[in-house]
Amino acid sequence: MDWKVIATTFAAIFLAELGDKTQLAILSLAATQRSRLAVFIGAGLALVGTTLLAVLLGTTLARVVPLEYIRIGAGVLLMLLGVLFIVGGL
Repeated sequence: MDWKVIATTFAAIFLAELGDKTQLAILSLAATQRSRLAVFIGAGLALVGTTLLAVLLGTTLARVVPLEYIRIGAGVLLMLLGVLFIVGGL
């Protein structure tokens, strides 16, 4: 097991998730629901599920598309989404 990859991934995701809309939605749910454990479990399962999809898609994509194209595509997609959020107010 590569602990450096684990630590880097944890740090990147932890910092990226701080204060984002998902965390704010979870905060709101925890404030309004009686069972905070249920909110915690549901949020954790959702994050694990979306992460599993990303890992499976990334693994499959890496077998078909060169890594350089994946990096360029991800960068272009992030920039496009950023412009859409700024211009369109999404």
